Amino acid sequence: MYRVWSFIANYSLLLIIGAVIALIWANVDPDHYHHFVHMVLWENAPIGAFEDGHRVLTLHYVINDMLMAFFFAIAAKEVWEAVILEEGSLRGKKAATPLFATAGGMLGPIAVYLGLALVLGSDTYDAVKNGWAIPAATDIAFSYLVGRLVFGAGHPAVRFLLLLAIADDAGGLIILAIFYPSSELAPEWLLLSLAAALLVFFLFNHLPRRMDKHNQDRPNSSWVREKLGFWPYLIAGCFSWYGFMKAGIHPALGLLPIVPTIPHADRAFGFFSEAEQYLTDLLNHIEHGLKYPVEIVLFFFGLMNAGVEFNAISEPTWLVMAGLLIGKPLGIMVFGVIGAHILRLGLPQGMRTIDLFVVGCVAAIGFTVSLFVASVAFPGGEVQDAAKMGALFSFAAAIVSIIAGVLCRVEKVEG
Repeated sequence: MYRVWSFIANYSLLLIIGAVIALIWANVDPDHYHHFVHMVLWENAPIGAFEDGHRVLTLHYVINDMLMAFFFAIAAKEVWEAVILEEGSLRGKKAATPLFATAGGMLGPIAVYLGLALVLGSDTYDAVKNGWAIPAATDIAFSYLVGRLVFGAGHPAVRFLLLLAIADDAGGLIILAIFYPSSELAPEWLLLSLAAALLVFFLFNHLPRRMDKHNQDRPNSSWVREKLGFWPYLIAGCFSWYGFMKAGIHPALGLLPIVPTIPHADRAFGFFSEAEQYLTDLLNHIEHGLKYPVEIVLFFFGLMNAGVEFNAISEPTWLVMAGLLIGKPLGIMVFGVIGAHILRLGLPQGMRTIDLFVVGCVAAIGFTVSLFVASVAFPGGEVQDAAKMGALFSFAAAIVSIIAGVLCRVEKVEG
């Protein structure tokens, strides 16, 4: 039973279950479903969505804006380690081609989405243009699962795909912060987030290490770790989250400034690596402690956001799907070729050029982040529902990837 649960959690299948329940519920009893999703928990609350001059805390807000902050914190942790560690996967020449491919994997979908919207006419373009970032996303967990099915666990293309997905997440976080504010911007409130991050880093990370500088037993650092654990960072995270909310930046990103302040190991193996469980630094300890709670959050995220009636399918649905299923593979293929061959940055040993196209098909699974961007890009209504349906239908990329793998004669490498 543990292995079954571990498999489900590792690959976010709880998110799919939540999404399927939401789809069925919304199409069988839409009024009851929407009443549940937008249930008011607290009128005139100090936190929540700003409506009619006051804040209202709803169930939807608790999931999307508060608890999803832990999901984005885990994504940020992977990005942070990939960039900052000496052997980080996004540092040096080995990351150059995946980074080029990532650029193509974001620009390609955006170009296809907006280009086709223009073809459909100015009215359609004006209605959907704010959703340009929806097809730029890649779902790390589901892409990793499909990548293993297509290439095998030991194929170098799987690691290439993970690097690409991590870099894509970094780009997605930046896009969310800059282009999708949650309310009117008040950037001075970001000083609260900055102060929380600096204070917790100095008092509970830098200062204990400095006091232990000439003592290999590290008594001060050990005391902070054993007695206080994650609590100082959680408290700082609350202040940072509040600063993001008041600043008008989506509060689900509110924990990002705190992640770099947490003590971390001098190496990382990646979230899906078995070796990662043997790292005992506080950052990895927190990440693995959050693993199962975040999977539960993702179940409710699917339940809160995937409840779309099938009659909502319209132009935005097909635009999102076209961006993902056409723009992703072509963008990754073209930019990957530029990086690998024109700029002579090369590909990992054992990976062929045609594998870039197959990787692009796998990366076209946008799901989680695409669904999240759709929920903030458009106000509730027909356009948002249609765009969400496109994000849900991006699972078709899994079938496309398997077919592409067969046609491109991918040789699976197990290991």
